[in-house]
Amino acid sequence: MRALVYGLAIAGEATAKALVQRGWIVEIADDKGAGDGEARAAALGAEYLGRPDHGDMAGLLARFDLLAPSPGVPETHPVITVAQAVGVPVRSEIDLAWEWEQSRSGGPRPMLAVTGTDGKTTTTLLATEMLRAAGLRAIDAGNTDTPLIAAIDDEYDAFVVECTSFRLAWTTCFRPEAAVWLNLAEDHQDWHTSMTTYRAAKARMWNFQRQADTAIGFVDDAAVMAELAAAPGRHRTFGLTGADYRRHDDDLVGPRGVIARVNDMKRSLPHDITNALAASALVLESGLADPDAISQALSGFEGPAHRLQFVAERDGVRFYNDSKATTPHAVVTALRAFDSLVLIAGGKNKGLDLSPLTSEPTRTRAVVAMGSASDLVAGLFEGRCPVVRATSMADAVRSATTLARPGDAVLLSPGCASFDMYSGYPARGDDFVRCVHDLIEGETS
Repeated sequence: MRALVYGLAIAGEATAKALVQRGWIVEIADDKGAGDGEARAAALGAEYLGRPDHGDMAGLLARFDLLAPSPGVPETHPVITVAQAVGVPVRSEIDLAWEWEQSRSGGPRPMLAVTGTDGKTTTTLLATEMLRAAGLRAIDAGNTDTPLIAAIDDEYDAFVVECTSFRLAWTTCFRPEAAVWLNLAEDHQDWHTSMTTYRAAKARMWNFQRQADTAIGFVDDAAVMAELAAAPGRHRTFGLTGADYRRHDDDLVGPRGVIARVNDMKRSLPHDITNALAASALVLESGLADPDAISQALSGFEGPAHRLQFVAERDGVRFYNDSKATTPHAVVTALRAFDSLVLIAGGKNKGLDLSPLTSEPTRTRAVVAMGSASDLVAGLFEGRCPVVRATSMADAVRSATTLARPGDAVLLSPGCASFDMYSGYPARGDDFVRCVHDLIEGETS
């Protein structure tokens, strides 16, 4: 059997390696035509084709029994559209991994799954910590540093799979025992052909479940709840109120009673509570952890960097790094965590409607607009609150500090991608943190 792996990044390399180990003849193509591609492919036991002729995809694909695209290859790419047209199966790494796991000696291990426009990483990590607190060797896999297809070769007891639409779009059998859908908002319209295909890709996380499996949806998201109604597994909901897993007074509760106390949580902003409820539902419905393990995990969990990460305080103003917020939906979630703030927003717009950024006018004292979308951001807020434009992160932090008042938060929550100025959202967040500390240390030195 012969497979074409398209894309030579982390997931592509892991997929090629796993296919070779299972006896496939593997060739790798990459639009970037990486100069070291031949050596990297050879180290995996594969052949490197470089950048193929997009005009002759049919001729290329005629030699293969399988196309395994990297997550960065959009559904509009010629290799995808031609493969679909000529009948070459398209499979994602999580799909292949799940299939292979079913034939594992000793039986398959549990897989939990998380999807949503925002909050996937935090919820995935939190569920993983709950499993570890329960004594399991668990790993966060999929859209993380470890592709699922690589993780299944290691000695883990359970997997929590972060499922982007990029990976879910090409699934044909992936079936997690419990799977939670956090939310749905406009995103990735540079990868999908429409919101319809984006939503359909997310829904595939539940499509192959059976009645004994559990599908968990956010009670306050109408689109998620509509898809949950059609899911074949047992249905559960989470949300601050009106859900199976909810907050009741100072407790997180589920169908079987109290799970944990809110006051014992390391972080307890509104979105922290809903993430905790989602993760709790995953591990309880799958039977892999109990409330004691959940409570232990929540008491120490601080969340990943660049997601409403507290940075420092200066003269009663607290600075937060939310660089991972690359969609308006994520920004609105962050805005609702504060009573009064100065927002630093902008970057490279992903073709999304940014008007939701203005949806919390009573909380937004002022706005600092930056990046290639600065004019668009500024235009949305002008006449609503003070607006300044910044040409660098240092300039943005200085301006925001001038605009803020004691009791305010200065919040970097861009609502846009970072690629106009940075290599990625981590670099942008790191620059914000550095600029905040430089400002404070410069005033005290």
